[in-house]
Amino acid sequence: MHHSAQVMPATADDIIHIAGLDKWFGNFQALRNISLTVKRGERIVICGPSGSGKSTLIRCLNRLETHQAGTVIVDGIRLNDSLKNIEAVRNDIGMVFQHFNLFPHLTVLENCTLAPIWVRKQPRATAEAAAMKLLERVRITDQAAKYPGQLSGGQQQRVAIARALCMAPRIMLFDEPTSALDPEMVKEVLDTMVSLARDGMTMLCVTHEMGFARAVADRVIFMDQGEIVEQAPPEIFFSQAKSERTRQFLDQILDR
Repeated sequence: MHHSAQVMPATADDIIHIAGLDKWFGNFQALRNISLTVKRGERIVICGPSGSGKSTLIRCLNRLETHQAGTVIVDGIRLNDSLKNIEAVRNDIGMVFQHFNLFPHLTVLENCTLAPIWVRKQPRATAEAAAMKLLERVRITDQAAKYPGQLSGGQQQRVAIARALCMAPRIMLFDEPTSALDPEMVKEVLDTMVSLARDGMTMLCVTHEMGFARAVADRVIFMDQGEIVEQAPPEIFFSQAKSERTRQFLDQILDR
């Protein structure tokens, strides 16, 4: 393991450790004093109104956003200005975005093998065999030679999940992975995520899909105005939320 990077005394089963995290965009404070610890294999769903800082928070975990104060430690590695640390963490984390971010000029298979070949230095044949296994897992092997533009949104998002898994990440981050999809495609993507969750992958998902949260989350976190307002296991979160803000949000999105 690449633990030459600075290691923190967090316990061994903590894979993510965030303390006192502040993030500003100019004069706007996007995150305020966020502290969060995630255990290996834990599945976290993060929800909250638009602009509450949910996406910014998970983007701080792979340094797509830089934080101004506080500590972020991922798998023992402290995220700071060290490019070596940033690269090590990015190689450990798979990320799936709202818009699929596939390379349009590469086939599905090429999208999946690009990073393993270039970053992991895998021989092409090895990378392709592994990619085909993962494409089979997201039920898309028959599309391997096609280009992203020839696929439906749901298929593209499943390819994006397979592509992230090709790097054998320890953590998967999902940033509203179904919000850009037509309603009839949402289930196929959530089903893929549920099967990943059942394998014990550490997952942080920003999503409003509360059925998914009920099915797989160990913890649901509600954010508002850059803060974590409330967090609880789903069975408590949905029925006994303490904060008025949480209850209002749930009333809105659950039509109850």
